[in-house]
Amino acid sequence: MRAENYESISHPPSNEFELNFGPNHPGIEGNYAFRVKVNGDQVLEAKADAGYLHRGFEKLMEGRLWIQNLALVPRICVPDPVPMEVCYSQAVEDLCGLQAPERAQWLRVMQLEMSRIAAHLFAFGGHAATTGMYTPSFWGVADRDLMLDRFEELTGGRVYSIYNIPGGVRRDVPDGFLDRLASLLDYLESRLADYDNLFFRNQVFIRRARDIGVLTQAKALKWGVTGPNLRATGLAFDVRRDDPYLVYDQIEFDVVTEEGGDCLARNLVRRGELQQSIRILRQVTARLPDIEGPVRAPIPNPLAWNVPAGETYTRVESSKGELAYYVVSTGGDKPYRVHVRGPSSMHAVQVLEKLAIGARLEDIAQIMFSLDACPPEVDR
Repeated sequence: MRAENYESISHPPSNEFELNFGPNHPGIEGNYAFRVKVNGDQVLEAKADAGYLHRGFEKLMEGRLWIQNLALVPRICVPDPVPMEVCYSQAVEDLCGLQAPERAQWLRVMQLEMSRIAAHLFAFGGHAATTGMYTPSFWGVADRDLMLDRFEELTGGRVYSIYNIPGGVRRDVPDGFLDRLASLLDYLESRLADYDNLFFRNQVFIRRARDIGVLTQAKALKWGVTGPNLRATGLAFDVRRDDPYLVYDQIEFDVVTEEGGDCLARNLVRRGELQQSIRILRQVTARLPDIEGPVRAPIPNPLAWNVPAGETYTRVESSKGELAYYVVSTGGDKPYRVHVRGPSSMHAVQVLEKLAIGARLEDIAQIMFSLDACPPEVDR
């Protein structure tokens, strides 16, 4: 076709494009893909595309001994692995009629709140990067690393500690550990003013995050939203307080809420929860020296452990929201069925897809990060 004839053909203009976020985009914690159709810079359609990270945890657990799964479950949520260990251990304990000793329960609370702090530092540091502010992100990773030092001292592992076992925990705290943890808590609390000045009160962040990715309380309840994302809509629900486990009923803390239901509110809730976790850990470090006794209950040979037949549903409050395990035993040495009810499978798929519609392209990454999801939990 001659050039002059080609130019005479009418081509209607179109501003619609299909774009991929990921599977290695920094808008979410891990390998995850998000496909969007945009008109100019406005999102028309959105589709989560999971499956790029660890997969098939539940089926893998059904082929392993009860004790072997303790090395597997932390990988379902890398930034906050401790709730996975605790919730699974409590499920096995429930099936066996076991109860962790009191000292072990306080140690579990200590480790859970240490993990919550580490996860929240990672979360709002990562969110800052999605709005072009990288210094809070660097700070968050560096301060989180100080908490990982304490994990390494306590458990031997920085990320996957595998510290909890059915019946309690593997070992007691080393000499001087509580003093070093208390010093770290003092440091982290002193850093909150720096984070406030650099990030949470920064007008760049506030103007970018306010009224973005708004989630109403009614929709949050309808869609099964839990954790900080639910509390950011004004509903003060926290499993630690409303369905207490371990020794949380002996600890004083506030359930942090915000009213906006947007990216700003979700970050402010996590900032408040970090401060509450420091408060909880100070109570733990004060009480532990006065609580004597073993750190684990006697259990059968783990390699030949036939857990009694039955089914159970246990839940805890992770940094991402309500985490639960439904476990079925037929009396053998392996679980018959395992189902993980994790918050990320809802937040990173159904909720994210809905909140993205109508958003501007530059806000997709911060909406993703404000929901604070773990991709391997979606791929479970």
